Parts: sequence; C-alpha cells; structure tokens
Amino acid sequence: MHTDKTLISRLEKLARLDLTEQEMERFSDDLSKIFGMVGRLQELDTDDIQPLAYPTEIQPTFREDKVTEQLSQSEALGNAPKQDGQYFLTPKVIDAD
Repeated sequence: MHTDKTLISRLEKLARLDLTEQEMERFSDDLSKIFGMVGRLQELDTDDIQPLAYPTEIQPTFREDKVTEQLSQSEALGNAPKQDGQYFLTPKVIDAD
C-alpha cells in the first residue's frame, strides 16, 4: 500500500491529531515500513497452518460474574464533564460522510 499525503491527512483527521509537516513525513515513513512488513507476511505460505484460537497452550479460565458495590447514578455522573442529570453527554464522533 502506498502512503501519500491524502492518506496521512485522512488518518490525522480520524485520530483527531494535529500533525506538523515533519511529523506527517515521519508518520508516512513509519506507515510505509509497517505496510512493507505486512506485505512480507502475506508472501508466506500458510496453507498447512492451523489457525490459533489462543497463542499459548494454556486455556483461559473464566470466573462467574458477581455484582459488587455499585455507584448510584448521581455518583457516576458526578465527575462527568457534561451530563443532563440522567445520561453522560458526549460530542458526536461519527459523521454521515
């Protein structure tokens, strides 16, 4: 995959970053290296390799969920930067582009 200024600008917007021109160049170089490594991985023959469910032999242990001490709604909303007395208020993060 080719990294160009359009791709970096799009990623900058999605990540809500404000990159300098120098940071954009460095980011572009880093992304090119990452894409190069992924490209090398895609060249591997994995036809006879079984997919892993877990990277180790140890299976995860699960515990039963238990209800413990809980905050009241007013306590939970107490430190919220914005709230309406019932819900947390957050800025819209998904555009309808």
